[in-house]
Amino acid sequence: MPVPVPRQRAVPAAECGPAQVSAVALTEEAHRDTAALGAALTVLLVEDDPSGALVPELRDSAGRPIRVRTARNLTEAGRLLTPDVHCILLDLALPAAGTGDGDELAVLRQVLELAPRHAVIALTASGDAERGAEAVRVGAQDYLFRDELDSRLLSRAIRYAVERKRSDSAERRLAEGRLRAQENRRLERGLLPTPLLEGAALRFAARYRPGRSRALLGGDFYDAVRTPDGTVHAMIGDVCGHGPDEAALGVELRIAWRALTLAGLCGDELLGTLQQVLEHERSDEEIFATLCTVDIAPDGRRAGLCLAGHPAPLLIRPGATPVPRLLPFDNNGPALGLLPGARWPRTQVELGAEWSLMLYTDGLIEGRTSPGGPRLGQDGMVDMIHRQLSEGLRGEELLRAAVSEVRHLNGDELTDDVAVVLLDRVA
Repeated sequence: MPVPVPRQRAVPAAECGPAQVSAVALTEEAHRDTAALGAALTVLLVEDDPSGALVPELRDSAGRPIRVRTARNLTEAGRLLTPDVHCILLDLALPAAGTGDGDELAVLRQVLELAPRHAVIALTASGDAERGAEAVRVGAQDYLFRDELDSRLLSRAIRYAVERKRSDSAERRLAEGRLRAQENRRLERGLLPTPLLEGAALRFAARYRPGRSRALLGGDFYDAVRTPDGTVHAMIGDVCGHGPDEAALGVELRIAWRALTLAGLCGDELLGTLQQVLEHERSDEEIFATLCTVDIAPDGRRAGLCLAGHPAPLLIRPGATPVPRLLPFDNNGPALGLLPGARWPRTQVELGAEWSLMLYTDGLIEGRTSPGGPRLGQDGMVDMIHRQLSEGLRGEELLRAAVSEVRHLNGDELTDDVAVVLLDRVA
């Protein structure tokens, strides 16, 4: 159905992240740059000598001629600066357009602005090394003296400048990718919930895996809070769709649920208000969300269950071999956003002294049992969890194993997100 789910800070994040994606993209771009260097080089000479004799005949390291185009001014250079140009030879004596006499490197600054992705070699008068060094500090890859040029020196300088520019660009892109990954992690931590369960005799674990490629957050969402009367409230939900609008709506619904729960709303009144939030915030009238909420009594032995088009939770009772069973599904109401004025009955559930309660989104049950085979379904999920419990798996290990096996059975990455929450009570 939708996209990834929030996690608490103590719970592992999604199993693949933006930093890895950025590294792959940068590697692919580096390969493209390297392939481009294997082709014959093209140089753009920007100088106003009408004889055009400033640059001797040039050849690359393989002995192939280096193509040279000549521009008499920056306007002409802009027309000749096609994607196949690898390097610009710029005569610093060329007058800059629209500037005064104060900046000796004005023409270089204009070229760097015109061609930020190209290597630039500055050409200056013999003995004016200070000006050449300043050109490199401003952004040129190298400088040479105009009256000391020879074919071999210039050919080598061009190859060096092109390679240095490529290396600098790759390093800059990598740094930008790392910065974006850091920002994404900070954003993720800010948008994902930290369950408020202080004082509750419960253990909490959660896990999610995004189904959308390169997703940070998505329409799956969950939360858990303990109110002052000792009641523990937990929920999990799923917004239909796989885009940033659905991700934003999932966060809005999660925040609204926490605020309304802490304000004392529950059951039908809470879900009705959440439906109003969804109707007001959704980008399209066809967007809806499924939701499962439970409110666990202070003594931990019973709970109220409300379902809005969402799969029923799994209750696990202790024993030599714990036996999981689905909670009642009969009173399931419609998904939020489908029916104006809908009602959502609250079902009373007896939990007992010790138990585990697993809430999940449909990504856990809609994967295939084999490539092209039938879907796992709720019965298949119950059997899978039963077997994993018999192997001694509990808590986060159980959730990790469940998500991993669902992916393995499907034979490939799941197209839907998976979110799972586990509450444990030990007497």
